[in-house]
Amino acid sequence: MLTKTKGVVLHSTKYSDTSWIVTIYTEMYGRTSFLVRGISNKRSATKAAIFQPLNVVGMDLFYNPAKEIHSIKDIRIDLPLIGIPYDPIKNALALFISELLFRSIKHSTPDEHLFLFLCQSIEVLDCTHDIPANFHLIFMLKLTRFLGFEPHLDAELGKYFDLINGEFRWDKPLHAHYIGDVQAQSLCALGSINYFTMNNLILARVQRAELLKTLIEYYRLHISGFNGLNSVAVLQSLFD
Repeated sequence: MLTKTKGVVLHSTKYSDTSWIVTIYTEMYGRTSFLVRGISNKRSATKAAIFQPLNVVGMDLFYNPAKEIHSIKDIRIDLPLIGIPYDPIKNALALFISELLFRSIKHSTPDEHLFLFLCQSIEVLDCTHDIPANFHLIFMLKLTRFLGFEPHLDAELGKYFDLINGEFRWDKPLHAHYIGDVQAQSLCALGSINYFTMNNLILARVQRAELLKTLIEYYRLHISGFNGLNSVAVLQSLFD
């Protein structure tokens, strides 16, 4: 069936010399994989640049719910990016976020609120004039709401934050997956800001790295098969 939808590019894998398997989070079908042929052919209208991570695209596609891999008739850029492709920090953040989404969104169920959140986040990252040092941390925290394990960040309810149960408590958990003191307070502070106030949170390099480590551990505990992110090392080197 030929349909139209929008999508956010998450991941591309080489399938053959001229074909890729591309994973896109689509507005209409959720996470969807496509076989894209002729991508390395200079005469092809389908260019590799279209499938860069976090590109927002419009598509005419052939979708068959009985199949795992679908085909694209036509694809075009829906949101031209003016910052991410040319700014090394923004580009690294885009690579990190696309890998995070690829590894954390497992289902093909569409979610219009999640899709809107992704598009708005991409637009903010692309257009911001400040160094977005806290952007990825805010994104990770906000994404948990759509993935079903948003933490309850109220430090008045305790001293320690339990990463398994996603809440504060006064006594130390009996397991090892918790944070306390400065780390817990930093996590609370992160939960109180948004993209437009993100530079109000002043973090030292070590604090930012510890927060990222905590959030990745939180994802690992709540998503089956989530074993970390390859793009972390590149991202951290930019803020050292």
